[in-house]
Amino acid sequence: MPRILGIDPGSRKTGFGIIELKNRKIQHVINGRLMVGDGDFPDRLRQIFVGLTELIERYQPDMMAIEKVFLHKNADSALKLGQARGAAICAGVSQNLAVHEYTATQIKKAVVGNGHAKKDQVQYMMSIILSLPDVIEEDAADALACALTHANFADVSGSKNSKLPEGMRTSRRGGRYGR
Repeated sequence: MPRILGIDPGSRKTGFGIIELKNRKIQHVINGRLMVGDGDFPDRLRQIFVGLTELIERYQPDMMAIEKVFLHKNADSALKLGQARGAAICAGVSQNLAVHEYTATQIKKAVVGNGHAKKDQVQYMMSIILSLPDVIEEDAADALACALTHANFADVSGSKNSKLPEGMRTSRRGGRYGR
């Protein structure tokens, strides 16, 4: 029964979602977002790290999937997003989780069937696929979609027959990130 933690990183709000695979069926465990606000940037990074570390300790996921950084028109925004992503990755790695990365296009294609799908389409599909009673927040839906993408692409049962597309990077337990 592997549990996958999905992360949609952000410097003000970071979406998270955990799914569990039981008998080849995907079950929703929890979703939400860490709201870190507009305070001092280093403190926001600390809040992301601490919040995700606490989430990992409480729900004990087996692995983590996170959205890759995409280029922004604003370089400062891209740098902040990258740093928030780094805080999230460090939280996972510090708890000995393997970290797997997917682009927004890969996630949307895996969940909606269209790599250029809109956010509301991802939200709707997550509600349908996971049988959730309501449409969930964008950040949480994106995080769940990231976890679901990993469940679809990778052999999360632990065997070596992975279906990860060529060029996708993962970390290994006990190994260096991004090797």
